[in-house]
Amino acid sequence: MMSLHRRVALSAALVLGAFVVLTSVALEQAFRESAESARGERLLAQVYLLLGAAEEDPAGQLTLPEPLPEPRLGLPGSGLYAQVTDAEGAVVWRSPSAVGLNVPFRGALQPGERRFERRADATGKDYFVESLGVRWATGASPRELTFSVAEDLTEYLQQIRRYRTALAGWLAVLAVLLLAVLWLVLRWGLKPLRRVATEVAAIQAGRQERLKGEYPEELRLLTENVNALLTHERAQQKKLNNALADLAHSLKTPLAVLQSMVDQNVPAASPSRAALDEQLARMGRLVEYHLQRAAAGRAVTLSGPVAVRPVAERLIATLAKVQRDKPVLAAVEVDGAPVFRGAEDDLMEVLGNLLDNAYKWCRSQVRVTAARDEEGLRITVEDDGPGIAPGHAQQLLERGVRADETVPGHGIGLAVVRDVAGAYDGAVAIDRSPLGGARVTVRFRD
Repeated sequence: MMSLHRRVALSAALVLGAFVVLTSVALEQAFRESAESARGERLLAQVYLLLGAAEEDPAGQLTLPEPLPEPRLGLPGSGLYAQVTDAEGAVVWRSPSAVGLNVPFRGALQPGERRFERRADATGKDYFVESLGVRWATGASPRELTFSVAEDLTEYLQQIRRYRTALAGWLAVLAVLLLAVLWLVLRWGLKPLRRVATEVAAIQAGRQERLKGEYPEELRLLTENVNALLTHERAQQKKLNNALADLAHSLKTPLAVLQSMVDQNVPAASPSRAALDEQLARMGRLVEYHLQRAAAGRAVTLSGPVAVRPVAERLIATLAKVQRDKPVLAAVEVDGAPVFRGAEDDLMEVLGNLLDNAYKWCRSQVRVTAARDEEGLRITVEDDGPGIAPGHAQQLLERGVRADETVPGHGIGLAVVRDVAGAYDGAVAIDRSPLGGARVTVRFRD
């Protein structure tokens, strides 16, 4: 799952990106409207210049002096064009810059009417056109005229591109600065959470027993509850260990006394001797099983990580001494340095039972493998013995069930392994090993 820091940073970056894009669109639109308005005012000023310079000759024709008030109007194709039309739309005067061009001037307007618009010619080229209707009272008889000034969009579009480039640069710089500030704010704001994670890791590693830092109000309830939970967990674990020790002492001693009395007072040939031995052995197995199950049923999730290889090698060395009359080639193969996140006693319980069974049933070879993946720790113990029939594998995970009654044991080893794995939300699987014997795989989920 994505970390909280990355999640908040990504969300903020997306919001900031959307804000920058929307801001750039809004600013560009505002600049376009402002630029168009400025163009209209400038073109209107050109219209007023033409009105001020226009005269009527003795023949009653409208004339404008040479040179014109705006030099661009006298240059063909300059981008600025002017035209005067009468009330019927006939051209009275046209600037030299518009010669040979089909500029889309506005038709006749009523006196006092003003129009500023964006118009396109027959080729699709756009122009800004400013038109003003006037009543020309100079001369023998008044008449209605429309003065129009047009400008192509070349300069306007260049201005928009320059603005867009500058805007993009400044917004990019602003976005980078805001992201840097946001990153610093996030690091400062999430610092208490990182400190909690560091302290929890220290508790797991055994370097401290509780959360010690001062935390903000929003985290104080969490840290206080974690400390209370840790204190309660240790007290309960101590109480349980003491109770188990007392129970083991209370039950094992009477059973040993009963077994001794049976050995001394009941002849081996007596018909009741076999039944007594069987029931006493069964009671011993049940006591052993329930004691180990109670101890295995509590996963210690805040214990420091336990390296698998040293524990496996230590158990193999012990078994090699116990069964020194049986030469066994034992190998430990691990991928990297896998660790068990739990109590070391639980790991020794699992590996001890599995290796004990493997040594009992193997011919000459035992192999232990361990590796971690995204789901947790996987430990496999296999041998080259006779193996376990597929239909019998699940039964061996039940208490008191043994593969061979002639081999010493209580029949609770695999059941204890199953219970320890279950306490860590894990599972046990039994199948055929490439070595020829049984392969038992235990998975512990983190």
